[in-house]
Amino acid sequence: MSWWQQPLVGFDLETTGTDPAVDRIVTAALVDTVGDRRLDATGWLLDPGVPIPAEAAAIHGIGDDLARAKGRPAKEAVDEIADALCARLAEGRAVVAFNAPFDLSMLDAELRRHGLPALAERLGGPVVPVLDALVIDRAVDKYRKGSRTLQRVCEVYGVELTDAHEAGSDALAAVRVAVALAERYPDQVGAVPVAELHARQIDWHRAWAEDLQAWLRRAKDPEAVIDPRWPLR
Repeated sequence: MSWWQQPLVGFDLETTGTDPAVDRIVTAALVDTVGDRRLDATGWLLDPGVPIPAEAAAIHGIGDDLARAKGRPAKEAVDEIADALCARLAEGRAVVAFNAPFDLSMLDAELRRHGLPALAERLGGPVVPVLDALVIDRAVDKYRKGSRTLQRVCEVYGVELTDAHEAGSDALAAVRVAVALAERYPDQVGAVPVAELHARQIDWHRAWAEDLQAWLRRAKDPEAVIDPRWPLR
């Protein structure tokens, strides 16, 4: 069977912001699937230990009161999330995300913040295989105009997103977009072995980052920097 017909796991985080150096995880989800068929889901609500900005709470719906009352201690929860994610990778499941460098880098930063083993340490090697629906979509349909938010990409590929910015819903949508990409682009995506597809995404993301950085330096900011690393920064 092709990778998109096999067991996969969707992964998503909702956070206090977008900078792994300072921001924290608020919710997390792993959604186990076979292809795009949902089997099970595991979710976490954390007390991040810092105030949740109003603009972040407006996006994912989790404010300070709820996080403090019902959230798990951050150190305990991020250790459990990392163990669960690495267990699935060790089983040979591909991890599917939408903008993987954000989610994986945020989790890795949290692990280091709490003095816990990083993902690569737990795995004894690199974090593989990862399938990033955003990176793949950019590569195979690079000339499409408009936004590439998860909501918009779901519309393009006919994927239902029932509750945007709820971690479990976003994780499942990422898997279903990846499967839709595999079906629509069999030669570039669907028929490619998962290890090779992982390697191609490294190059695709680097090329996108270099092109965007060059455009930004010409048009807006001569010192703009776009990180070319994938799937972790």
